[in-house]
Amino acid sequence: MRHAITVSNLSKGFKRYHTGKPTTFMEAMLSGLRQMQPIEQFWALQDVSFNVAPGEMLGIIGHNGAGKSTLLQLIGGVGYPDKGKIQVRGRVGALLDLGAGFHGDLTGRENVLVTAIVAGLTESEVKQRFDSIVEFAELKQFIDSPVRTYSTGMQMRLAFSVAVHTCPKVLLVDEFLSVGDLSFQAKCLQRIAELKEKGCAIVLISHSAEQIQELCDRALWLRQGQVVAYGEPEVVAGQYISEMRSQTQQRTPNRPAQLTDSGAELRINENRFGSLEMEITNVKLLPLDTIESGESLCVEIEYNAPQAIKSPIFSIAISQEDGQTCLDINTLDMQVPMTIVQGKGNLKLQIERLDLKQGNYFVDVGIYEKDWAYAYDFHWHTYLLTVNSSYSNKGILAPPMRWEINTLPVLRDLSMIN
Repeated sequence: MRHAITVSNLSKGFKRYHTGKPTTFMEAMLSGLRQMQPIEQFWALQDVSFNVAPGEMLGIIGHNGAGKSTLLQLIGGVGYPDKGKIQVRGRVGALLDLGAGFHGDLTGRENVLVTAIVAGLTESEVKQRFDSIVEFAELKQFIDSPVRTYSTGMQMRLAFSVAVHTCPKVLLVDEFLSVGDLSFQAKCLQRIAELKEKGCAIVLISHSAEQIQELCDRALWLRQGQVVAYGEPEVVAGQYISEMRSQTQQRTPNRPAQLTDSGAELRINENRFGSLEMEITNVKLLPLDTIESGESLCVEIEYNAPQAIKSPIFSIAISQEDGQTCLDINTLDMQVPMTIVQGKGNLKLQIERLDLKQGNYFVDVGIYEKDWAYAYDFHWHTYLLTVNSSYSNKGILAPPMRWEINTLPVLRDLSMIN
């Protein structure tokens, strides 16, 4: 079988320049061109090799700065490797930076036309698929508004819809489930499954080891540009989780059980992990910890950072009692600006509607080091959320829906009537 993607001994280097590098010709002349020279060269990727077959999904995991996005960009034709080879067979659908290819002053309609043509469709093909693209993105009433008026989630939905409607043979996705509601995430997963079934090769970058285990056929773990492990998702993701947990546990200090302001008991290395350089002091589920399916939910995290913490990552996950993840999001993927944090503060996540089936869930919250190397503080299965619903089903989602029954007239054989 010919592979859709073949990466052989791939290496990519970048030059690091002086922080005071001149930005104008005059500044360069006055400095004697000394600060124009690079300080050093570093390798973002070193000797990376793998294959992706048609109909296969490869998951790439690793901390920030591991080289994941650089690898995806090179496969997508953005830049060239310094060493090694990349072979890609077939049309590429790339979601390297959701919405990055859109022009803010153009309308959604105009951006769909431009983006789809750049992706390889003809104008007539775009027109044939336009209604389907808009319907999938759920943006019919906004499609003639400038894209600069769209939220990040709206841009993500439109970018994803365009990419999957180009009928790609290769799909490159960088954290495609990081933004959007549960029902849209489910629709994305369904469309990706359909593309795989038709033979599309998919490469997915994700910070979530659980997502890699659930979705992918093979996994690749990168650390500082080098391959740490490559193979079965359960094995690779398991090794990644184990290392991250080990780093966190090594930094977790011994401390007696504590109560949060809401009365939840936190026990070190049981339901609380982390270095505690920055602490979660309280978590509130608003308006209540019991809601109706489809209602809104606000998760408020109160924290304290005695010392300055640079670019912490706040994470919120909702899971079932058996550990099944329903939602897993964080401030980094949603591009929430977090620079230097110090002192007491709070952060809120507003979920407009939570379409979960009836049952009990846990809201897990965490604060992580800027490169995901370890947790500052992580509270696991501590905050219970109860969801009520007027009907039951066997899945996870309980979106608004209704049955429509149309009875067709029965045609009778007149010869049988006496």
